[in-house]
Amino acid sequence: MGAVRKGRFAAEIEGDFVVLVIGMRFNKPWAVHRWAPIAKAFTAMVKHLGTHPELGCLGVEQAFGRTTISVQYWRDFESLRRFARDPGLPHAEPWRRFNRLVADSGDVGVYHETYLVKDGAYEAIYTNLPPFGLAAASSLVPVARRGESASARLGLPD
Repeated sequence: MGAVRKGRFAAEIEGDFVVLVIGMRFNKPWAVHRWAPIAKAFTAMVKHLGTHPELGCLGVEQAFGRTTISVQYWRDFESLRRFARDPGLPHAEPWRRFNRLVADSGDVGVYHETYLVKDGAYEAIYTNLPPFGLAAASSLVPVARRGESASARLGLPD
């Protein structure tokens, strides 16, 4: 993750980008045979993305518990769509397998939310943290460079 950066910083990224929030919930935690293959496949997908930046994934943050969450930053929607659909990449087959074996059981829930973010239409502030989230997927800059208020950072009137 990197060293703690003391002070207030902002994430800065050029152009439009995509935020994907994706994860799963163990509705029946004891049904390990249902959720373990999904968790294993998801771990492999994230590892693959980390070793293939040319696919367009800029960075990933994850948290694990009964409900898992992965926040992914993508350069553009077309890159995300290609990763999801290409049979040669590690998403399409596990998704088909999930739908065939688990989807109707209710044992495991999956979700995703996709946000298309227009250039400059975001705010991301970090105080006394190592690069994290969007800042780890883009650049971490002094907050004054983006503006001293949330409105300013979003290009809105105060």
